[in-house]
Amino acid sequence: MTATQRVKPALNPEKFATEIRRLVLLESKRAGVGHIGSSLSIADMIGLLYSSVLNISEPGDPERDRFILSKGHAVLAVYAALHLKGFITRDELGTFCNDGTSLCGHPEIGVPGIDFATGSLGMGLSFGVGCAVAARKTNSSRKTFVLVSDAELNEGSLWESVLFAGHHKLSNLVVLVDQNGQQALGYTKDVMDTSSVENKFKAFNWDVHVVDGHDCTQMRDTIDKLDFQSGAPHVLVCRTTFGKGVSFMHNKIEWHYLPMTEEQYEQAMTEINSSDA
Repeated sequence: MTATQRVKPALNPEKFATEIRRLVLLESKRAGVGHIGSSLSIADMIGLLYSSVLNISEPGDPERDRFILSKGHAVLAVYAALHLKGFITRDELGTFCNDGTSLCGHPEIGVPGIDFATGSLGMGLSFGVGCAVAARKTNSSRKTFVLVSDAELNEGSLWESVLFAGHHKLSNLVVLVDQNGQQALGYTKDVMDTSSVENKFKAFNWDVHVVDGHDCTQMRDTIDKLDFQSGAPHVLVCRTTFGKGVSFMHNKIEWHYLPMTEEQYEQAMTEINSSDA
């Protein structure tokens, strides 16, 4: 297969997630950029969504499900999924963070499969609420999924959206919280504690589920049982490990922003490849 050929999506979410991790390491090393730990943290959630949950046969289909990455700095994991899904080529993925590329360090409009530009934390759920309301008003069965970080729960604009969605019973809306316990300059328990976030969502009339954010089967079983026709909006509080899959990145603040050395890259790739053996 040449670099310009598109590939078909893997059917196995775990394999899909492993390929995302490989591509995140490869492209972040080539580009010399950070946000590696954040992208690895969400790889299983993204792998599950794009391999077997989201109804998106073509990125321009008006009846497609909508996915919004509110924590936009982890976009490399989504770009990798868009390539594995067949929406962007391998050559296009290889332009990540190059001069003149459309694949920037935060999601940009114009990339097939990217519906909203995000990165200013706390705003993504507002877009998701709008999508869910629009689907309801047009009698569409499409669903909206929004992935937020636990650190952006610090933002007041997010809670306005949570309150609105709970009040209007937007059952076609699903939020996944990447609860990895840290942010750019510290651990969330020290900056602003969000460890009991499930109780806060319940207080705002949401349907709440606490899951292992690296267990694709558990997440899929939970999503399969959600009522998208009536009742409350849904949130999966996904307990995750920052830098998941690369041992020396696990729960280390510096991997929010540091690039890898050649030696670190080789070790990281070895660990990812070993996990897939």
